[in-house]
Amino acid sequence: MYSLLHNKIEEIRKTKGVYPDKNLIHSFVADLYHFIFIKDIWDKKKFNEEIVIFRERFCEIFSKEVEKTNVSLEKLADIFFIDLISIADQCFEDAHAILAIDPAAESIDEILHTYPGFYTIAVYRIAHSWWRNKMTYTARIATEFAHSQTGIDIHPGAEIGRSFAIDHGTGIVIGETCMIGDHVKIYQGVTLGALQVSKKLKTLKRHPSIGNYVTIYANATILGGETEIGAGSTIGGN
Repeated sequence: MYSLLHNKIEEIRKTKGVYPDKNLIHSFVADLYHFIFIKDIWDKKKFNEEIVIFRERFCEIFSKEVEKTNVSLEKLADIFFIDLISIADQCFEDAHAILAIDPAAESIDEILHTYPGFYTIAVYRIAHSWWRNKMTYTARIATEFAHSQTGIDIHPGAEIGRSFAIDHGTGIVIGETCMIGDHVKIYQGVTLGALQVSKKLKTLKRHPSIGNYVTIYANATILGGETEIGAGSTIGGN
């Protein structure tokens, strides 16, 4: 019996590629979030020292994905840490958008520390940078880590504009080819999904497009790659 089990496990292992360690990715994302949004660092020298450590950790994680990007590991690190400036800027716009819509939110600090919607958006924006640079496996692990923490499922391939607000958030699903404009607000239980699931549709746009200044209330379901929600629309709950 044990011999058969060993053979089966070996068979499974042979189908696996060489990928980054999932736990390393989880801790990197969590620590990077804390470093950007939570930790108090006023000394520039200390800040630069910590960035150097994050860069070393980045290179350790992505050394196993670099072959499929046709870009050197050092170049990928440069791209990401330059992207991080824009990512942080967009995330603070997201935080202000949440503060503007939620009467229960008392401060930006509260949103950074306690709001699962903001946390998931921030992780998505980090992972989306990796996705665009063909580091797709690591990007998926990052967003699935956020999904496991918050119940909000955003595929790293989705295109999401500025000042994006998620309130409550549990049960939200945003698919890979979804396109979301600026100043969009989404509440819990919303699905932006595909009309059908079929492998042959992989290269097609399967998920809806949401225009600027759209509000989608709780438990609304919007499906299909040809579906477009026009700018300024409001989609009612359920």
